[in-house]
Amino acid sequence: MAPMSLKATHPPDTPLYPIREVSRLTGVNSVTLRAWERRYGLIRPQRTPKGHRLYAQDDITRIERILQWLNRGVPVSQVADLLDQPETIETPTPDAGDWASQRQQLQAIIEALDLAKLEAFYHQSLALYPLSIAINELWQPVILTLEAKWAVQADQLVRRTLEAFLRSQVGIRLHYANQATRGPLILLNAMPDDPGPLWVLMSALMASEQGYRVQMLDHSLPLEDLPQAVARLHSSMVLLSSGQRESDSYINQALPKAAETLNVPIGVCGEVARLRESDLRDGPVHMLGDDLPQAIARLRPLLRESGVL
Repeated sequence: MAPMSLKATHPPDTPLYPIREVSRLTGVNSVTLRAWERRYGLIRPQRTPKGHRLYAQDDITRIERILQWLNRGVPVSQVADLLDQPETIETPTPDAGDWASQRQQLQAIIEALDLAKLEAFYHQSLALYPLSIAINELWQPVILTLEAKWAVQADQLVRRTLEAFLRSQVGIRLHYANQATRGPLILLNAMPDDPGPLWVLMSALMASEQGYRVQMLDHSLPLEDLPQAVARLHSSMVLLSSGQRESDSYINQALPKAAETLNVPIGVCGEVARLRESDLRDGPVHMLGDDLPQAIARLRPLLRESGVL
């Protein structure tokens, strides 16, 4: 049977939206929308005579269903088989094998110091998935696995190579994103015991994606310097990140004291937020959690409460 024509799928009087508007409506960037179309055929927009994509409302609904499956843990390679099933179908158990395979592949590439493959994997993961899913399903689990491995047997070469790679890639992204937005400026700083900026880099990537300008300091700035940094950089918030537990004196004394002196909110994310949740729960420091996409999502109500937004 011949495939249904686009005209039959989208009648002439159907409102059509350009890719920029669809990206705004769905939260999926245009690179990802194009990748879903080209690589997996998940969406089939119309084209103008000049080749520009135009999306109908049923395309937008389809994109929202794709997001629902991805958020349930289904890899993009398996979504096509689920999209055309009735919406009342019982949610299948996601096949974790694909995610596990991708995580193993990413870890092997990092440990092999294969920078060409690492760059390709990085860009592919950010093209195929919304950033929150790429971080939750791929980058954050692999970093956790590597850090646990390095805690037993340090591998400074692999760690520093990965840090340098991500610093370069995230730095480029921040440079252009900061120019393109007028969102609040987040001062993102590493904590003193964190041996490297991996958590800061992931946090910066996520914050930038959510429309914040980010000033990233991947070496720990002393807490007593934060008021000056906030004033001179015109920051709306300080966000601290670490993959370590950090010292008792820092968490229980120095950090709450610093929060009292700041005139902007101070938040904590990354593994430290899970490890120290009970220590900082009721104080002036905002515990945002170890799930980085959720942590960054919590910034907006926090900034509204403080009068920034």
